[in-house]
Amino acid sequence: MRVTQTAGDFKVKAISGIHTVLLALDCAEPRRHGLLGFGVKRGSAEQPEKWLRSQKVFKSVEPNPKSDDPSKPKRFYTSDHPIQSFLWGDYAAQPDTEYTFTVVPMYGKPGALEPRDEIKLTVRTEKEFDQGTGVWFNRGAIAGQKFAEEFGNHPPKDINNPKDEEVVWLSRGLLEACLRYINETPAGDGLRVAAYEFTYPPILNALKAALDKGVDVRIVYHDTKNEKGEDGDNEKGINQANLPSRKGSQQVLFPRTKTKIPHNKFIVRLKDNKTPVEVWTGSTNFTPSGFLGQTNVGHRVQDADTAQQYLDYWEVLKTDPELDDLRKEVLKLTPDPALIKEKSIVRVFSPRANANLLEWYGDRMIDGASSVMFTAAFGVAKQLVPAIAKKRNLLRFILMEKPATEALQAQFKPDRFNIIMSYGVPLGQLYRFKNGKPVARKPIAEFELDKWFLEEEHFRPKNDGFVFFVHTKFLLIDPLSDDPLVCSGSANFSSNSLLQNDENMLLVRGDTRVADIYMTEFDRIFRHFYFRDIANELHDKGDAAKGAFLDETDAWTESYFRPSGLKSLRRQMFFASPKPTWFENARARADKPARADPKLPPKKPRG
Repeated sequence: MRVTQTAGDFKVKAISGIHTVLLALDCAEPRRHGLLGFGVKRGSAEQPEKWLRSQKVFKSVEPNPKSDDPSKPKRFYTSDHPIQSFLWGDYAAQPDTEYTFTVVPMYGKPGALEPRDEIKLTVRTEKEFDQGTGVWFNRGAIAGQKFAEEFGNHPPKDINNPKDEEVVWLSRGLLEACLRYINETPAGDGLRVAAYEFTYPPILNALKAALDKGVDVRIVYHDTKNEKGEDGDNEKGINQANLPSRKGSQQVLFPRTKTKIPHNKFIVRLKDNKTPVEVWTGSTNFTPSGFLGQTNVGHRVQDADTAQQYLDYWEVLKTDPELDDLRKEVLKLTPDPALIKEKSIVRVFSPRANANLLEWYGDRMIDGASSVMFTAAFGVAKQLVPAIAKKRNLLRFILMEKPATEALQAQFKPDRFNIIMSYGVPLGQLYRFKNGKPVARKPIAEFELDKWFLEEEHFRPKNDGFVFFVHTKFLLIDPLSDDPLVCSGSANFSSNSLLQNDENMLLVRGDTRVADIYMTEFDRIFRHFYFRDIANELHDKGDAAKGAFLDETDAWTESYFRPSGLKSLRRQMFFASPKPTWFENARARADKPARADPKLPPKKPRG
């Protein structure tokens, strides 16, 4: 849902996801003078309107914001300590709920604020599952002040209990949605699972219970046995859940051995065990860290064509084919996409015979008219760098697991005001670089923000696994437009992912509901880590992370109205309607004649 309201020289645009409401703000340039920020109130049918809490305070009013007792944190509100940003997100909303927001520009002085030009608007958040599609993002912020505030400085105590309050908070509906998908499958239906990391007891136990009640469950899984034939983590999880290799005459377990990484994580449901009707897919491995730790998404599609194609893919995977054989079958099922039809879904599977899809993704980035939002858990593939780096009037947001290498930063530097990067890191830590690449993290001694923030527990203290913070794999092209493109699935945007791995990807065009959910969640995670990145870097440069406190003048607004500045461009982005659209640009590209091969001699004229 998207709503825009104005009052005087101010306007607010609200964009809702499922648990998120994003408020983009704007005003005439003269009105920024004297502006100290925005107070925000929220109300609903269940709760009367009240001022929302502040993340920062005026130092002259509250010089020591941190409580001496972590279990009783001090609380500050935007009526007294306003939001100094033209973009604000409410990340504590409930699904399918109508909220009323009141946004109040604040003038005056700290401690004596003067409200002006109040703006009211009503927004309804999206349903978890609607119009044949469900999208669930977990909390995905292991380093979180809210977790420390709510539960204290300790790891989750009972990660295998889906009803544990800490598990529920971290899952944020993702685990519950996957379990519902399995548990609500009636006897007589079928489930076809393709799993990479397959160790989380709640999921495996749910599949065992479904099998026992008469659901035809069949599972292709990554064979993790070692060279001696000893069970690996997946086999141990399967044994613990008592999942049988066969049930009667029917094979249940199909080990996948002949591939580099069998990276899929999808489940197809078959009505009456014959007709494929829907698919659960996304980036979430069936592990504790998949559901509760690193940032992940589950994407459910109730569409017969999509389900049929996933089933056809699964039927090939269950035979454990060799790489070349699977590549041939995959290209029959999902050829390289051309132009995507309006309001449609295209599927793309791997492994493929070539990595041409990277060029396709790069072309879509160049086609973008207003913005590109991209998650790159393992870094940015070299084939995509030219498309991202190309100078143009388009904001490109890149969310990564680790900071960009020094070489990549150099390539992006010429257009640095339009390319914004954020990466996962705890407060008070800096990455070390080795041979130009980010490696281990190191704590910052005497970190200034320790005076403000609670200590945070990271419940994977050994940082085991390849990805700790950002694990999603999606690309958004013009998500704010009326014709957005969402690319999301298991596949990292890399050559290895396309050429060597078992993977799946959905290309969704024209679904603004899906785009709004993805975009608001991207904003949540991106800005969560962006603040940490900047605070850590400022402290390292001797600036003592001064961003902990509010500016006591209107100087904070300058960056939002500086020509060609990031914050100014972002402010304008939410209210722009650029033409032509990304699809019109893509169609123009398709209409151009194919480029001649420079290796071939020119053709001789006829006659």
